[in-house]
Amino acid sequence: MLLSWKQMVLLSFIGCLGGELLFHGPVFVSEPRDSMAPVGAADQRVTFNCEARGNPAPHYRWQLNGSDIDLGVESHYSLDGGDLVVVNPLRDRDAGSYQCFATNALGTIVSREAKLQFAYLENFKTRMRSAVSVREGQGVVLLCGPPPHAGELSYAWIFNEYPSFVEEDGRRFISQETGHLYVAKVEPSDVGNYTCVVTSAVTAARVLGSPTPLMLRADGVMGEYEPKIEVQFPETLPAARGSTARLECFALGNPVPRITWRRSDGRPLPGRATLRKSGGVLEIPGFEQEDAGSYECLAENSRGRNVARGRLTYYAKPHWVQLIRDVEAVVGDSLRWDCRAGGKPKPSYRWLRNGEALVLEERIQLENGALSIVNLSVADAGMFQCVAENKHGLAYSSAELRVLASAPDFSAAPMKKLVRAQVGSTVGLDCRPRAAPRALCSWRRGEVTVREDGRISFLKDGGLSIANVTKADAGTYTCFAENQFGAASGSTHLVVTDPTRITLAPSNMDVSVGESVVLPCQVRHDPLLDVAFTWYFNGALAGFQKDSSHLEQAGGSSSGDLMIRNIQLKHAGKYVCVVQSAVDSVSSAADLVVRGSPGPPANVQVEEITDTTAQVSWTEGTDNHSPITAYAVQARTPFSLGWQAARTAPEVPPSEVSGGGGSRSELVITWEPVPEELQNGEGFGYVVAFRPLGVSTWIQTVVTSPEAPRYVFRNESIVPFAPYEVKVGVYNNKGEGPFSPVATVFSAEEEPTVAPAHVWAHSLSSSEIQVSWSAVPWKLSSGHLLGYEVRYWTSGEEGSPRRVKVVAGETAARLHGLRSHLVYHAAVRAYNSAGAGPFSATVNATTRKTPPSQPPGNVVWNATDARVFLSWERVRAMENESEVTGYKVFYRTSGQGGLRVLSTNQTSAELRLPVQEGYVVHVRATTAGGDGASSTPVRIPRRTSSDARGSPSAIANTYPVSRCLPAVLFMAHALW
Repeated sequence: MLLSWKQMVLLSFIGCLGGELLFHGPVFVSEPRDSMAPVGAADQRVTFNCEARGNPAPHYRWQLNGSDIDLGVESHYSLDGGDLVVVNPLRDRDAGSYQCFATNALGTIVSREAKLQFAYLENFKTRMRSAVSVREGQGVVLLCGPPPHAGELSYAWIFNEYPSFVEEDGRRFISQETGHLYVAKVEPSDVGNYTCVVTSAVTAARVLGSPTPLMLRADGVMGEYEPKIEVQFPETLPAARGSTARLECFALGNPVPRITWRRSDGRPLPGRATLRKSGGVLEIPGFEQEDAGSYECLAENSRGRNVARGRLTYYAKPHWVQLIRDVEAVVGDSLRWDCRAGGKPKPSYRWLRNGEALVLEERIQLENGALSIVNLSVADAGMFQCVAENKHGLAYSSAELRVLASAPDFSAAPMKKLVRAQVGSTVGLDCRPRAAPRALCSWRRGEVTVREDGRISFLKDGGLSIANVTKADAGTYTCFAENQFGAASGSTHLVVTDPTRITLAPSNMDVSVGESVVLPCQVRHDPLLDVAFTWYFNGALAGFQKDSSHLEQAGGSSSGDLMIRNIQLKHAGKYVCVVQSAVDSVSSAADLVVRGSPGPPANVQVEEITDTTAQVSWTEGTDNHSPITAYAVQARTPFSLGWQAARTAPEVPPSEVSGGGGSRSELVITWEPVPEELQNGEGFGYVVAFRPLGVSTWIQTVVTSPEAPRYVFRNESIVPFAPYEVKVGVYNNKGEGPFSPVATVFSAEEEPTVAPAHVWAHSLSSSEIQVSWSAVPWKLSSGHLLGYEVRYWTSGEEGSPRRVKVVAGETAARLHGLRSHLVYHAAVRAYNSAGAGPFSATVNATTRKTPPSQPPGNVVWNATDARVFLSWERVRAMENESEVTGYKVFYRTSGQGGLRVLSTNQTSAELRLPVQEGYVVHVRATTAGGDGASSTPVRIPRRTSSDARGSPSAIANTYPVSRCLPAVLFMAHALW
C-alpha cells in the first residue's frame, strides 16, 4: 500500500540528506522472458524471472493475460523472491502473457510481457504412401506433410533404412520450410524407399512418416529440359532487425541446374550473406534495414534458365533512443520528460504511473511521447514508465519522480559559528538551508536589517558578501529563511582583524664553513590573533630535532628568528620563513651561500701504463663556491719517501685507427680524435702515414684540424681492394708526439662489372613470384660482394619500379604482395660497397589466379572408435579463380592444442583421433594460387559412443529413432 503525501514528503526530505538517495523506488534488475514448454512433460517447472532493487525492498505480484494471479488460490503458482514458478504447466490453463509488478512505498513499476507457449509434435497418421514412378533424368518432389505440432521443426529423410540419410548436394535438397525432398534429376541409384523424419527443436521429440517408394519407369530416359524452380521464397518475406533472414530456392532440371543469387536493383549481396546447400539457401545474419529489398534466385543449365523473385521487408520492435531518467523537483515546478524509441513501424507511446495508465488532465499532457506536468504537487510523485509499442512488441523505460516539499532547515548545512576576515578583504557568509521550494533569505546584523549597497550584496544561493571589510563590520549576522511550509534562522559571528606583516625579514647571506649566523623573521599582527612560525629548508620542513646542534629557533610571540651555529656545507640552500594566523599567511625567503674547501676529484683512473709513463684521468669535484684554479697530481713508489709531484707529457696518439670503403681509386683512413684535454698545447694536428703492403717508404700528409676523424687519399693509380699499412701521429707547437700502432687498411673496392646470368622467374601463387639467377663470378681480391638487387614492375610502372635486396650467397628472391593474374617484369644486378653493377636481361612471369572464394560446404563427420570420417561438398572455382587441385583438413583439440594438417585430393578424409579429446576441424581447397576460403569450423565433441555423426547444422544430442531400429542416431552441432 502506498504512503500518504505527508509521508512521501518526509521520505523525500530524509532520503536526500547529505546529498545521498537513501530511499528510492523500484528498478528492475531482471525481467521475465518468453518461454516454450513441452506439452505433457512430467515434473516440469517454468520460471519467469523478476528482480528489482529499491529501498524499501520491493514486493511483487503477477498478472496472467491482464488478471492478477492469486497465489493463495492457484496452488501450482509460487513466488521465489520475485520470480514466478509455474509447476507442471498445462496448455489450456497456463498459456498466455505474464507480467511482473514490483512495488514499494515510493511506487510501482511493470515489467515487459513474457509469453508462455507450449510445444508439441504428434505422430504421423499411419497410412501407406503411394509409390512415385518417374523416368530416369526426370525431377521429382517427395512430400513430407508434417503432423500437427507447435514450435520450430527440422526435417531429414532416411533412404531405405536407418542409418542411411539422404545427403543434400546440388542434385538433392530438403526444404526446412516445407520438409519436402526435391531431386533435380533422378538417377538409377535413387530408387528405393524414402521416409520423412521430423524433429521438434524444443521438445527433441522425433517422429517418422510412412515410407514413400520411388521407382523408375520402363518407358525410356527423360531428355534434357530447362530448369523448373520448385522451391521458392514468398513474394514478401518480413525479417526482424538483427535476425537471420533465410531464403530457399531449388529447381528441377536436366542437366542439374546451378543456383545463383542477386539483388534485383543490381547492388551487391550484403557482405554478411552466406550461401549454403550448394547455393540453395541464402542466409543474411544480423539483418538491417539496408538489407531489405528484392532478391532473385537464378536456376541455369545448358537448356535454359528460370528466375524466382521475392522481397525481404524490414521490421523492428521498439528500441530506446532516449530513456527517461529519475527527476527530483520541488512543489510548483514544471516537468517535461522526453522518451524516444526507434522501430518499424514507428512506435506509439503511452505512460504509466505506479503501474496504471496515466490519467491526463489540464496539468498533465502528452505530445509525441513527451510527458509535461505543470505546477507539480506532492501527489504527482511516484514511479513513471514510458511504453513504446508497435505491432511487433513493446519497450518499457522507468524512472522516479520525486516532488520535494519542506520547510527551511539548517541541520544538514549549519552556518559557521565564527568567521574571521582581514581589514580590506572580501568575506562571504553562507546561508544554505535545505528547503523545497527554495527559501527566501534576509539578513540582520544584531537588530539592524542588512541592506544592499556598494559594498554589501546578497548572493543567489542566499549568502551575503561584504567587500572592503572594515572593523565596523564586525558583529553577529543572522540569516532568516522562509517558504510556504515554514521558517528557520541561523547566525554567524564575524571577527575583523588587521593583516599580519613581516617587519624584519631574512636576507641573502654569504658565509664560510664554521661561522654562525641568525636569519631574522619578525612580524606585526592583530592582538586578537595568535601566529605560528615555520621554517622550510630547500622545500622541506627544517629539521630542528635532527640537527639540534646547529639549528635553533628563537624569539617570542612576534619573532621566529633562525640561528645556525658552526655552519657546514650541508647548510647551504634556500630558507623560507612562513608566518600563519587563523585568517592569513605571509612568508619571506633568503638564500644562504656557504663557502668551503673544494671537494675531491671523482672517478680517478690510471691507464696505459708503460715502463716510464702512466695516464691519469678524473672528473671535477664540487668547488663549494670556491673556484678551482689547479690540480696537483702526486705519485709514490715503494722506493719513494711519501707522495711526490708527478710530471705530465704531451704523448697521446690517436686511437681506433682503421679505414676502408669509399669510392674507386680512394684510400680512406679513420681514427678517434684526441680529446682536447690531452692535446697539451696550441697548434694541435695529426700526421697521417701510409704505404702499400710490402713497400718500405711511407707517404705522409698533415691534417691540421684537431677534430678531424678521417683522411681520404685519391689517386687513379690505387689498385682496388689493395692492402695498405697506415699509422696516425700527433703534433702541436711544442713538437711531434708518438704514432699509433700500424694498422692494415684496404683501398676502395671496384663495383661489379658483370650482370647475373641464367635469370629465371616463375609464379608461386596469386601474390608471389620467385626470381632466381646464377651467382656472378667474384674473386676475394676484388673486395666483398654484399649482395644482389632485384628490380620488378608491371607494364606502365617502368618509371617507378619496386626493389628488393638479398645478401651475397643468395641466388633467389621471393616477391610478395603482388596482384593476381598479372604479368611482372624483373631484372637483377650485383652490388658491393663501391656501388652496383649492370642489370641482367629482363625476365617476366604471370601471377596465378586467386584461390576460390567459395569455402567447402556441408562438412559432415562420422566417428567410430578412434577414427573420424569427414566429407564435404566439392569446391568449384569461378572463371577468375585458380582450379582446385585438392583439399587441406586443419584440426586441433578443443583445448587450443597445436594445429595439424592433412592434405588430400578427395572430398573426404579419415582422421585417427583419440575419443578422450574434443576437436575443432575446418577444410580449405588448395590451388596453384594458394589456399581458398575456410569452411565453417566444426566441433567434434568427446565421444563416449562407438558411432557418431554430425554436421554444422545438426543438434548436439542423441535420440532413439524407433524401437525397431538396431542402432541409435547421433547428430552433433557445430559449436564454433
